[in-house]
Amino acid sequence: MSQGQVEQLSNALPGVTQKETRTKQSWTEAWRIALRRDKYLYLMAAPGLLFFLIFKYVPLWGLLLAFQNYSPYMGFWHSEWVGFKYFHEFFTNPDFMLLFRNTMAISLLNIVFFFPVPIVVALMLNEVRKLAFKKFVQTVIYLPHFLSWVIIVGICFLIFGQGTGVINQLLVEFGGHKIEFMTSPNLFWVMLTAQSVWKEAGWGTIIFLAALAGINSELYEAAQIDGATRWQQMTNVTLPGIRSTIIVLLILRLGQVMDVGFEQIYLMMSGPVAQVADVFDTYVYRVGIQQGRFSYATVAGLFKSVVGLILVVSANRVAKKFGEEGLY
Repeated sequence: MSQGQVEQLSNALPGVTQKETRTKQSWTEAWRIALRRDKYLYLMAAPGLLFFLIFKYVPLWGLLLAFQNYSPYMGFWHSEWVGFKYFHEFFTNPDFMLLFRNTMAISLLNIVFFFPVPIVVALMLNEVRKLAFKKFVQTVIYLPHFLSWVIIVGICFLIFGQGTGVINQLLVEFGGHKIEFMTSPNLFWVMLTAQSVWKEAGWGTIIFLAALAGINSELYEAAQIDGATRWQQMTNVTLPGIRSTIIVLLILRLGQVMDVGFEQIYLMMSGPVAQVADVFDTYVYRVGIQQGRFSYATVAGLFKSVVGLILVVSANRVAKKFGEEGLY
């Protein structure tokens, strides 16, 4: 574009200065150059971008159901608009506090007891010097991740079930009494947390092991020269080296604080534990799918997303104040 064309374009557009026109022109030219230069990188990223576009951004239009009295017969655009009617109904529902308590309690247990386990396991594996034994342990602890929750819960019933569970049979054989592991409200949250640790702790070590591999080996050599023990090397070199990774994953975990896993809880839920097992995920399924109250269930889903967004933004700001990089 010549200088005369730029001036003509700026004069034809009211309120647009010559400087702004040149800025827009430079941005457009920069995009064209980047596309030509990195076209293969953008082509490789295209499937991932399409995935997020189709399955993450397009479904955002469905949030409009929270403000409608949605009817499948009327359709998405012709259903009656009711404003915040279902929001008021959801937050004043007596079940809301029960759902909120159960969801937050299970999430808190996962953060306190499950989140540190992959870190500890990764640190322990990092200290193993026999490569063959290290790979064997990694393979064994990775395997539960590839099992579905149906199999995991089935195994738990075979081991801890009150009737035919192996543990209860052993207790009876040794003169003890059966323990209601699977139907006791006092043990339900403990069982959920233990299942999560068993299934996902090994898989969660992958990221931390990758972060450990990125620590400069010269730092360990310098620590050894200074006479640092293995424990001192871990506390002064290893943990500070993966601190940023731990903080980023913790922030991401806080964003999922309202997602405690529908399938696991749904399979574990029974009448005796309903008061401690019912969470937002199971509530949305029961009310939205089984009862057909799509708009009301959308409100519950929107509430979960908003809480997660607030926690991620807040945690990221706190991390920034303490000098960490955070997510953004």
